[in-house]
Formats: sequence, C-alpha cells, structure tokens
Amino acid sequence: MAILLWLLPPVAVTVVAMLWVGWVGRDRPALSDRSEAAQERAQQRFAEAILREHPAAAVRRTTPRDRSTGVAVRTRKSA
Repeated sequence: MAILLWLLPPVAVTVVAMLWVGWVGRDRPALSDRSEAAQERAQQRFAEAILREHPAAAVRRTTPRDRSTGVAVRTRKSA
C-alpha cells in the first residue's frame, strides 16, 4: 500500500486543476444584464485605454538596422 503513495501528488494536482477550471468557466452575467452606468464606465475605460499612447511607440529607431548575415565583411578604404 505504501508504494501507491507516489499517486497522491498527481491526484491532488488534478483535483486542484479541476476545481480551478470549474471556477474559471463559471457563468458570468452578460453585458445586457449589467446596469447602464456600469456599461458606460466600461466603455469610458476602454476608450481611454485605446487612446493612450503605447510605451513602445516612443522607442522607435530612426535609422533602419542593417540585417546581419553572419558573415563579416570588411569595407575597402580607397587610397
């Protein structure tokens, strides 16, 4: 019987996963069930998020980066 103790951790993890999936997949109220004020607040938050500038947009390179081919090429100096 003691040899079956190795089954305990996978069974425990499976049970916890089943409970978590059941909680995540629960029924939630539809948008039509929410109040008019809640819908208006959600729409306002969405509009603010869409209009906000993305932080990565400010970090753009002005010159295009040379594509690396993995081959070292020496430029010739004109004499």
